[in-house]
Amino acid sequence: MSTLPQLAINTIRTLSMEGVERANSGHPGTAMALAPAMYAVWQHDLKYDPADPCWPARDRFVLSVGHASMLLYSTLFLTGVKDIRDGKVVDAPSLTVEDLSQFRQLNSKTPGHPEYRFTAGVETTTGPLGQGCGNSVGMAIAQKWMSARYDRPGFKLFDYHVTVFCGDGDMMEGVASEAASTAGHLALGNLTWIYDSNQISIEGSTDLAFTENVGKRFEAYGWHVQTLTDGNDVDAILAALKAARAVTDRPSMIVLKTVIGYGAPKKAGTASAHGEPLGAEEIKGAKAAYGWPEDVPDFYVPDGVKEHFAEGLGKRGAEANAEWRELFSAYREAHPDLAAEIDCIIEHRLPEGWDKDIPTFEADAKGVASRASSGQVLNAVAKNLPWMIGGSADLTPSTKTDIKGGGSFQPEKWNGSYGGRNIHFGVREHAMGSICNGIALSGIRAYGSGFLIFSDYMKAPIRLSAIMELPVLYIFTHDSIGVGEDGPTHQPIEQLAQLRATPGIMTIRPSDANEVAEAWRTLIPMTHKPAVLALSRQNLPTIDRTKYASASGLAKGGYVLASCEGKPDVILIASGSEVSLVVAAYEKLTEEGIKARVVSMPSFDLFEEQSQEYRDSVLPPDVIGRVAVEQAAAFGWDRYVGLGGAIIAMNTFGASAPASALLTKFGFTPEAVYDAAKRQALRGK
Repeated sequence: MSTLPQLAINTIRTLSMEGVERANSGHPGTAMALAPAMYAVWQHDLKYDPADPCWPARDRFVLSVGHASMLLYSTLFLTGVKDIRDGKVVDAPSLTVEDLSQFRQLNSKTPGHPEYRFTAGVETTTGPLGQGCGNSVGMAIAQKWMSARYDRPGFKLFDYHVTVFCGDGDMMEGVASEAASTAGHLALGNLTWIYDSNQISIEGSTDLAFTENVGKRFEAYGWHVQTLTDGNDVDAILAALKAARAVTDRPSMIVLKTVIGYGAPKKAGTASAHGEPLGAEEIKGAKAAYGWPEDVPDFYVPDGVKEHFAEGLGKRGAEANAEWRELFSAYREAHPDLAAEIDCIIEHRLPEGWDKDIPTFEADAKGVASRASSGQVLNAVAKNLPWMIGGSADLTPSTKTDIKGGGSFQPEKWNGSYGGRNIHFGVREHAMGSICNGIALSGIRAYGSGFLIFSDYMKAPIRLSAIMELPVLYIFTHDSIGVGEDGPTHQPIEQLAQLRATPGIMTIRPSDANEVAEAWRTLIPMTHKPAVLALSRQNLPTIDRTKYASASGLAKGGYVLASCEGKPDVILIASGSEVSLVVAAYEKLTEEGIKARVVSMPSFDLFEEQSQEYRDSVLPPDVIGRVAVEQAAAFGWDRYVGLGGAIIAMNTFGASAPASALLTKFGFTPEAVYDAAKRQALRGK
């Protein structure tokens, strides 16, 4: 290798280990080991324009080993990636030397793990191992789908590739295995994972816990696998990358054998190089091994290194971007309607009339399950929002989330097409969540569905949706003990409280079909927030809106559904299926002359966004007689009923029995609500 490429590699190494040392915190070893691979990918392989990190046709790079964040930060700095502010590229660097020196410091642009929306050039928030792997599968799905829908003869707009750096920890995490299995089945030939096989984890050698042949496992998944024994051999890495791109009918893995902390005289190849600063002596020794000048300051960038990247990645990316822009301009003239859709995707805008076919449901005492009414609304929205795609974890017949006529997202050999809008995730809830995040990162509106109880398997990706402000829609059905005979293993209790407690998520549990319709009308315009719909398996009466308040009140999270004249003695509050229960109690109380109010509370999150004046109008502070009813954990309801209020909720797990028997056993009956309300009404007098 010539001097300049090696100098560039060693600059990545020294900047990375100095950033960790300055912070006295971080993970230097992986960055030192992967610097040659990073150089090979960015300087010679990626189709990426540093001057336009928002370019829609760019290749995506995912650092799933997010603990090695200084590797990415150093590279973003050296390649001259521009900054993004308010969604627009500006003529300023994403990162400066000063930013590198502020690694892991408060308000710096170089946090401990890469954060999407925070540092330009970071494609996804990583750190929880395996999540980046799952995101990459979503990105690869998005590319295939965008190409199938929008590319036309003579207009190959979307042909980008997704490259991932992952490690031993990723390979141990189940989510990466789920995602890899999915990618193999889908034959995603636009995806390459470079597996940093340094065989070191925090506890020591991976021999302690992880001795399988990963390459063989991925071959079984249907991947193309190559193994390289020298992580410093840039020519071999480049040849492997070229071979991976040439294999278009399956994803590729490059097993790359590296030495963690490469160059450090005592810590190279040891666990201490993984998660702690090297120390001054080890850094001095590593620099000597690299032939680094002794008399230069920390964060030194040799002359010619940044220019070298500009002549390679920068020039190549700028030319490819300019060619694409010219092609898209011609495409706009030839296919204006499709170009308008692409504009909406890029700009996170909704098409005109996206909600025009959302139905209104007539009053019906028998009613319909909210999972079923949601399925109707989903299809009404999907008809006018063509870039909404998604699926379920093998539960579409139960969650009612099939886009009718949308086709299956599958390779042709599995009787589908990459233009299909229904994704079959299989029984892989964890991967489904991380894949949906990857799809959303590409601008497509993604949804995933399953039973509410199995949101437990999706906690990490749901949380990351919120951190990244991604508008992923999670459609969870079978939302209560109304599941019945399936028993406590399938009856959610604490899940609603957990979701409500997670910042940045909009959780809605509608009470009837019209609240379902309003929920969709409210959630879809949210372009920077994930949402959860909690829906019933059992039928819910469709409330007579000529008698009770309009379901449009859902947009405010909680609203007065029915009320006496003047000040009530008691307020009955509920969500979901329990709203009809408290309405029945309200009617009986009213017949007896007890002044009562019913508040439908489908969303704590939306309600808390309202003004204090509005919230007080719904729940007047001087009315202390209150009852909250929900077939879930009581946690959180005390904020609305106060210390003396009554909460009829679940304090144990459920049981296996017909739903009607369970409602009686656990006190969800009109009589129980009525009795609690009468007691509370006495407090209100």
